[in-house]
Amino acid sequence: MKWLVTGAAGMVGTDLRIELESRGEEVVALAKSDLDITNRDDVVRFVDDVRPDVIVNCAAYTKVDLAETEESLANAINGSAVEFLADAANRAGARLVQLSSDFVFDGTSRRPYDINDATAPLSAYGRSKLIGEHAAANQTIVRTSWLFGVHGPNFVEAIRNQIRKGTNPLRVVDDQRGRPTYTPHLARAIIRIANLGASGIVHYADEGECTWYDFACAINEELGSMVNVEPVTSEQFVRPAKRPAYSVLSTERYERLTGVKPEWWKDGLREYLQLRA
Repeated sequence: MKWLVTGAAGMVGTDLRIELESRGEEVVALAKSDLDITNRDDVVRFVDDVRPDVIVNCAAYTKVDLAETEESLANAINGSAVEFLADAANRAGARLVQLSSDFVFDGTSRRPYDINDATAPLSAYGRSKLIGEHAAANQTIVRTSWLFGVHGPNFVEAIRNQIRKGTNPLRVVDDQRGRPTYTPHLARAIIRIANLGASGIVHYADEGECTWYDFACAINEELGSMVNVEPVTSEQFVRPAKRPAYSVLSTERYERLTGVKPEWWKDGLREYLQLRA
């Protein structure tokens, strides 16, 4: 198959390209400078020329807090651009795999979110990702959560930087719960889903759930740091965008389709820290 990966210079896109190339797949990897996905004509022209079998859209506006004041830009990148990619994919007879987020939920659930649960985003970022889901409704949508990988800014590196700077104690929110996901694990999951030709919504997140405080404690422990990590509430750590308090994703459909259990986030954390040592 021929794969077209947008956002290929980012955290997920880079790991997806590396994984595909390691398998000997034909990959056309596009960074932001290679294709403006918010330009309909450019998208249609490029996809018509490349004629891919699969398009994986890893391009996204991900500045969650800034999106509160840049919602139109977030909507253009996370919403309108997905419509252009979906239309181009339909013209070319390709499958579009659109990445989405746990932020499409409001966090009031008491059990892991299923693919059919009602969406109710709390933030501009979440709303923009939901627009993208609607645009890709006839294609494949992979929702994921709490991403970290070596090719982009992420929570693990933010905690490492605080430890390096000598921040002590390190105060981290303990009332938001989700499933951290290592981007190479996500890349392998995307390939499995695309190879099956699965349509509709699929959730992939690494096995194991925790709070951000739990996540920070695990990072601290793996590093052998002597920093004290203290739990705080969201009210003590106010940010422009509201986060869902509970955004654990159920991966039941992924497991049923692929016959594969998600990989453990702590295994991803250990690999990450080895690569960044």
